[in-house]
Amino acid sequence: MTLEPRAGESDQAPVMDAAERLNRGCFCLSLDRPALMAALDAEAGQPGFAAELATSHASLFSNVPVFVEADSIDAMQAVVAAVEATARLPDYVAAAMRWAPPIARADSGPIGAMMGYDFHLTPAGPKLIEVNTNAGGAFLNAVLARAQRACCVDRGILVDTGTAEADFGQRIAAMFVSEWQRQRGSGEPMTIAIVDDDPSTQFLLPEFTLARALLEQHGLATIVVDAAALDFDGTALSAAGRRIDLVYNRLVDFALAEERHAALHAAYAAGLVVVTPNPHVHALFADKRNLSLLSDPARLAQWGLATTHVDVLRAAVPPTVLVSAANAEALWEQRRQLFFKPAGGHGSRAAYRGEKLTRKVWAEILAGDYVAQAFAAPGVRMIARDGVPTELKIDVRLFTFEGAILLAAARLYQGQTTNMRTPGGGFAPLFALPRAGNDPVSQRCCEAGGENANLPKIGND
Repeated sequence: MTLEPRAGESDQAPVMDAAERLNRGCFCLSLDRPALMAALDAEAGQPGFAAELATSHASLFSNVPVFVEADSIDAMQAVVAAVEATARLPDYVAAAMRWAPPIARADSGPIGAMMGYDFHLTPAGPKLIEVNTNAGGAFLNAVLARAQRACCVDRGILVDTGTAEADFGQRIAAMFVSEWQRQRGSGEPMTIAIVDDDPSTQFLLPEFTLARALLEQHGLATIVVDAAALDFDGTALSAAGRRIDLVYNRLVDFALAEERHAALHAAYAAGLVVVTPNPHVHALFADKRNLSLLSDPARLAQWGLATTHVDVLRAAVPPTVLVSAANAEALWEQRRQLFFKPAGGHGSRAAYRGEKLTRKVWAEILAGDYVAQAFAAPGVRMIARDGVPTELKIDVRLFTFEGAILLAAARLYQGQTTNMRTPGGGFAPLFALPRAGNDPVSQRCCEAGGENANLPKIGND
């Protein structure tokens, strides 16, 4: 089986758009790091929280923004709408449930809090790399977005993406109440538990702290709990004697199959706790095998997906196939143009760029449940690191609920996959170019170093 580029894509380098020119040539720093530190302490309600975070997570926040065309934001939003519409098709649901674990096949109502749609910005438009149902980073990025100073503000060129609105906290609280009501019908949860394995050791523990504080500020009692510390007595899920009504699920055991998750599994299966995101939502959206469905326009059309949505997915989802013995030889031959991902993978673990594959790793891929996805190169952001221009890769994440964007952000990194450990990289805000400002002349203030290139360096750049 051959994974050919989509029609209209070419190996020839196209003319760069305004956003790409800025990402490659603008070295201005937008982050007001003292303001960020103050905001983090205030949001967490813990003096010293930001200082501790700066020590333990030195490369969590980048000092630079990522520029994006307004049309690209529209295109990514259209992809979200198309995926969500696809997930409502009976034939798609049936196909996705065929490879889902038994616990995931029943729909209890919730649609998934804090969905994450990950994109690479390419010359052919944004490409959907994957969908995540326990996407991390939103609470950290909400604070980051409020600590930005304008870039090229005197020229009136740039605006932010408008996704870190003042009502972010209200929207998040309403999201969890909505998830509760989708399963329970009315009211709201008395106690929410943010659940992960040994949260105190998790890299994104600071995010749990911010999430708990935000929900508490909006009247929702919230605790952070180790999944292994949960108890189920046949009538209720609890932790240290405290009844839990709703679980904000950050586990990567998407089927709740591990022994340490037995209490949560039993309570969820019995319908005695609301879990979001839950196994059904993960199976419907985030199993990587679903990318083979989303990238098959003929099948989507046959299933009754609207032509506009089919066209959006045709352009945005790189061709993806399941790896099997039948296509192994062909995929090995094409491996340099492919990216291989485990069906139930998370956080880029056990994911491989085909050009770097060894025969040993290839054997492991063939023995597991993997997909092969046509490689879509990430965009590039240049930064000044220790005075030296340095190229970082760009990954864009939309955090959504009910198909609407809650927040948009980028991750800057070096290496094969995203990480939060690249000096100068980390989370970065998106700055969208206004539609009327896309002429090359208006961007000169930031290009080739520009008038803001000599802003003082702060923190990790």
